[in-house]
Amino acid sequence: QVQLVESGGGLVQPGGSLRLSCAASGSIFSYYNMGWYRQDPGKQRDLVAAITSRGSTNYADSVKGRFTISRDVAKNTVYLQMNSLKPEDTAVYYCAADRAGLFVSWGQGTLVTVSE
Repeated sequence: QVQLVESGGGLVQPGGSLRLSCAASGSIFSYYNMGWYRQDPGKQRDLVAAITSRGSTNYADSVKGRFTISRDVAKNTVYLQMNSLKPEDTAVYYCAADRAGLFVSWGQGTLVTVSE
Protein backbone atom coordinates (compact mmCIF):
# COMPACT_ATOMS: atom_id res chain seq x y z
CA GLN A 1 0.00 0.00 0.00
CA VAL A 2 1.46 3.33 -1.10
CA GLN A 3 1.10 6.09 1.45
CA LEU A 4 1.50 9.76 0.58
CA VAL A 5 1.84 12.64 3.02
CA GLU A 6 1.70 16.26 1.86
CA SER A 7 3.12 19.25 3.68
CA GLY A 8 4.01 22.85 3.02
CA GLY A 9 0.65 24.53 2.64
CA GLY A 10 -0.24 27.77 4.36
CA LEU A 11 -1.21 31.40 3.96
CA VAL A 12 0.72 33.53 1.50
CA GLN A 13 0.19 36.94 -0.04
CA PRO A 14 -0.47 37.36 -3.75
CA GLY A 15 2.81 37.23 -5.64
CA GLY A 16 4.42 35.06 -3.00
CA SER A 17 5.80 31.53 -3.17
CA LEU A 18 5.27 28.20 -1.46
CA ARG A 19 6.78 24.78 -1.89
CA LEU A 20 4.63 21.74 -1.29
CA SER A 21 6.16 18.36 -0.50
CA CYS A 22 4.70 14.89 -0.91
CA ALA A 23 6.56 12.12 0.88
CA ALA A 24 5.94 8.58 -0.35
CA SER A 25 6.19 5.48 1.83
CA GLY A 26 8.66 3.78 -0.46
CA SER A 27 10.62 3.88 -3.68
CA ILE A 28 7.69 4.20 -6.04
CA PHE A 29 8.76 6.74 -8.66
CA SER A 30 10.04 4.13 -11.08
CA TYR A 31 6.62 2.52 -11.17
CA TYR A 32 4.12 5.33 -10.72
CA ASN A 33 3.31 8.67 -12.20
CA MET A 34 2.94 11.39 -9.60
CA GLY A 35 0.61 14.34 -9.75
CA TRP A 36 -0.50 17.38 -7.84
CA TYR A 37 -4.20 18.17 -7.89
CA ARG A 38 -6.26 20.90 -6.30
CA GLN A 39 -9.85 21.25 -5.26
CA ASP A 40 -12.07 24.10 -4.22
CA PRO A 41 -15.08 23.32 -2.02
CA GLY A 42 -17.96 22.14 -4.17
CA LYS A 43 -15.82 21.78 -7.26
CA GLN A 44 -14.05 18.89 -8.94
CA ARG A 45 -10.47 17.99 -8.28
CA ASP A 46 -8.28 19.22 -11.12
CA LEU A 47 -4.79 18.32 -12.23
CA VAL A 48 -2.20 21.01 -11.54
CA ALA A 49 1.04 19.28 -12.51
CA ALA A 50 2.29 15.77 -13.11
CA ILE A 51 5.57 13.94 -13.52
CA THR A 52 5.68 10.53 -15.13
CA SER A 53 7.75 7.57 -14.00
CA ARG A 54 10.20 8.53 -16.75
CA GLY A 55 10.44 12.11 -15.55
CA SER A 56 8.33 13.90 -18.14
CA THR A 57 6.24 16.76 -16.81
CA ASN A 58 3.03 18.51 -17.78
CA TYR A 59 1.09 21.40 -16.31
CA ALA A 60 -2.35 22.91 -16.32
CA ASP A 61 -2.43 26.00 -18.52
CA SER A 62 -3.32 28.16 -15.54
CA VAL A 63 -0.03 27.40 -13.75
CA LYS A 64 2.44 27.13 -16.64
CA GLY A 65 5.46 29.30 -16.05
CA ARG A 66 4.62 29.72 -12.35
CA PHE A 67 4.62 26.20 -10.89
CA THR A 68 7.30 23.53 -11.14
CA ILE A 69 6.95 19.87 -10.26
CA SER A 70 10.06 17.89 -9.37
CA ARG A 71 11.06 14.80 -7.47
CA ASP A 72 13.92 13.61 -5.30
CA VAL A 73 14.22 9.88 -5.83
CA ALA A 74 16.60 9.42 -2.89
CA LYS A 75 14.10 11.06 -0.53
CA ASN A 76 10.99 9.49 -2.13
CA THR A 77 9.53 12.99 -2.29
CA VAL A 78 7.73 14.99 -4.95
CA TYR A 79 7.66 18.78 -4.79
CA LEU A 80 5.49 21.51 -6.22
CA GLN A 81 7.23 24.88 -6.28
CA MET A 82 4.59 27.57 -6.62
CA ASN A 83 5.66 31.10 -7.54
CA SER A 84 3.73 34.26 -8.37
CA LEU A 85 0.75 32.91 -6.48
CA LYS A 86 -2.69 34.35 -7.19
CA PRO A 87 -5.87 34.33 -5.10
CA GLU A 88 -7.38 31.88 -7.57
CA ASP A 89 -4.67 29.36 -6.62
CA THR A 90 -6.36 29.02 -3.24
CA ALA A 91 -7.43 25.40 -2.79
CA VAL A 92 -6.67 22.15 -1.04
CA TYR A 93 -3.76 20.53 -2.84
CA TYR A 94 -3.43 16.76 -3.05
CA CYS A 95 -0.71 14.55 -4.40
CA ALA A 96 -1.52 11.24 -6.02
CA ALA A 97 0.18 8.22 -7.49
CA ASP A 98 -1.16 6.46 -10.54
CA ARG A 99 -0.16 3.78 -12.96
CA ALA A 100 -1.62 3.81 -16.44
CA GLY A 101 -4.32 6.15 -15.22
CA LEU A 102 -5.36 3.97 -12.29
CA PHE A 103 -4.96 5.87 -9.04
CA VAL A 104 -3.38 3.84 -6.28
CA SER A 105 -3.06 6.43 -3.55
CA TRP A 106 -3.99 9.97 -2.54
CA GLY A 107 -2.53 12.11 0.18
CA GLN A 108 -4.65 13.80 2.83
CA GLY A 109 -4.36 17.25 1.26
CA THR A 110 -2.77 20.51 2.32
CA LEU A 111 -4.52 23.89 2.25
CA VAL A 112 -3.02 26.77 0.31
CA THR A 113 -4.57 30.18 0.87
CA VAL A 114 -3.48 33.16 -1.21
CA SER A 115 -4.78 36.36 0.32
CA GLU A 116 -3.73 39.80 1.52
